[in-house]
Amino acid sequence: MKEKFKQVAHYYEISIETDSKMKKIVAISWYEKEREGNEGVYCIRTNINGFNEQEMWNIWTMLTDVEDAFRCMKSELGLRPVNHQREDRVDGHLFITVLAYHIGHTIRFKLRQQGTHYNGATIRQLLSTHVRIPTTMKRKDGKLIQIRKSSVSELSHKEIYEALNLSYQLGKTIKLIL
Repeated sequence: MKEKFKQVAHYYEISIETDSKMKKIVAISWYEKEREGNEGVYCIRTNINGFNEQEMWNIWTMLTDVEDAFRCMKSELGLRPVNHQREDRVDGHLFITVLAYHIGHTIRFKLRQQGTHYNGATIRQLLSTHVRIPTTMKRKDGKLIQIRKSSVSELSHKEIYEALNLSYQLGKTIKLIL
C-alpha cells in the first residue's frame, strides 16, 4: 500500500507482526501519524474585481487543469516534436493528439467518479500488462497454426474496465491454419 499510495504514505505508520517459527505475517496494523497544523495555504492575487473567493478558486483550478493538459499533450502524448512538413499532416498530428487527450481525460474522469484517482501514466502502466499475444507454430505437415489470445485480466485491469463499463476480455481467441 505504501508503494501504491506514495503521496500519502508518509502520513501513516504501518507495523507487521510475524510468526516466530515460520516467519509468516500474522497481523498488520496501521495508524495515522500526527500532522502539523499548517498543511499549506494558497494565496491568489489578482487585479480583477468582481469575483468572490469561490469563483476565483474555480478559475485558478481551471488554469492549472489547462496547463496540465498542455503538459500531457507535449510530453506523454508526443505532441512535440512535429516532424511533418505539409500543413495537412501537421493538422492531423495535432488532431490525433487532442483526440488522445480527450479520451485519456474521459477515462480519468470516469475513474474519479468511481473513487479511483489515477493519473494518465499510472493508467497506461497498469493497462500495459493486458495484451493480445500472437503465437505461431509449425505443424508436421508444414502448415502454420496462428493463435491470437488475450492475457488474463488482473485485478487492476478489472477495476479500470468496470469504471469504464468495458469487458475484461480484450477479444476472443482466434485460431488460423495457414
